[in-house]
Amino acid sequence: MSDITVYQPDFLFSDGRFHEGRALAVGADGRVLEAVPEGARVERLAGRALLPGLVNGHSHAFQRLIRGRTEYVATAGGKDDFWSWREAMYRAAEALTPEEIHVASRQVFLEMVLSGITTVGEFHYLHHQPDGTPYADRNELAHAVIRAATDVGLRICLLRVGYARAGFNVAANPRQRRFIDADVDTFLSTTQALANAVRGDARVNVGFAPHSVRAVSRDWLTQVARAAPASMPIHMHVAEQPKEIEACLAEHGRRPVELVSDVGLLGPSFTAVHGVHLTDNEVALLGRAGATVCACPSTERNLGDGIVPADALVKAGARVSFGSDSQTVVDLLDEARQLEQHLRLVRLRRAVLDPGTGTLDGLAARLFDMATVQGARSLGMGTGTLSPGSPADFFTVDVHHPSLVGASPTSLLPGIVFGAAGGAVREVAVAGRLVVRDGHHPLTEASGKAFQQLARRLYP
Repeated sequence: MSDITVYQPDFLFSDGRFHEGRALAVGADGRVLEAVPEGARVERLAGRALLPGLVNGHSHAFQRLIRGRTEYVATAGGKDDFWSWREAMYRAAEALTPEEIHVASRQVFLEMVLSGITTVGEFHYLHHQPDGTPYADRNELAHAVIRAATDVGLRICLLRVGYARAGFNVAANPRQRRFIDADVDTFLSTTQALANAVRGDARVNVGFAPHSVRAVSRDWLTQVARAAPASMPIHMHVAEQPKEIEACLAEHGRRPVELVSDVGLLGPSFTAVHGVHLTDNEVALLGRAGATVCACPSTERNLGDGIVPADALVKAGARVSFGSDSQTVVDLLDEARQLEQHLRLVRLRRAVLDPGTGTLDGLAARLFDMATVQGARSLGMGTGTLSPGSPADFFTVDVHHPSLVGASPTSLLPGIVFGAAGGAVREVAVAGRLVVRDGHHPLTEASGKAFQQLARRLYP
């Protein structure tokens, strides 16, 4: 029985609530067992509550480098918005070598694991050399990012981005040379080659990610819809900025979600990232399709994008997940509480996303489901729960941490979702193996040192 580990916390989150006195048995294959066998190795996690690992549905890893470096108005008398922020972001995008992309990605993935995230969807659009010339292996930079996730023990869905142009009737932008593939066939074949290369690795998945309606044409979207296997995730920036919608109407006479629906992309495997500026019709289209909207509240707030109408989306039948996006902060539980609290400000009432169960933990359970089950679904990863047969990806919190002390079993989940500080996360496991123990990851010092050196090179 030495190949079976039984984790024994004070509280185990299962079937939508916490249970006292239960244990989690993990087999040699890293999956949850239905019953706790006799004679297995027991790891006592005293003072801990154990929950399914969080799923970060949308990340741009290298943007961790610009944290704290864009929080000002660069032009005297001017203004700062998404578009001016984007120009500042390009400075990092243009400069990084493959090894430096690995260093930057590893550092933010480490930060994710330390916060309880066990799966990430990396929306990856750095493909080529700084002058736009493809590497000998067109997926060299994607492999560098995947290797960074593997180094820290994180599962990853590499969402390879398709980028064709600067925008409708917009001149080519030389700062985007690293993003752009020659044609849609190159994008499709290169993405499929990456999927073939990682096949057999249960910790890695690959998806198609046409960047946005401004970055690809209708023909590109049509070709992706025809070529993508039904089970393969498709993610796309949708309706993040009003200018994007204006350009889509000018080019196609349709709004972004309407266009995506017209070409056949909209379905259960489709995730619209952001989905801030949606009409009632677009909300209905997303709901009928069973699609997901990945909300990234920390970034949407930081960039002044707006607020995802999650209440309308859920009512229509759409799914909602969360992402850290630009790495302004890395705290998926904070993304969940921000979404609810942003909605409170605009709806002028409390508990906007409460499912109406009349229970203390109903709202927290819905938000936690978004941060786990729905994120995993959108990435096609099969994680997000601790049901028998599922991967044993989990994190623990210290129930005696100052931010949680005093919580009862019935108030523990709301306490975690709405109030847990980052330091409350203590252990993190992927496939049943602890990659973080008592708040420490073995790569913390080495990764931080390498990242610091990189940051000083880019920003002396």
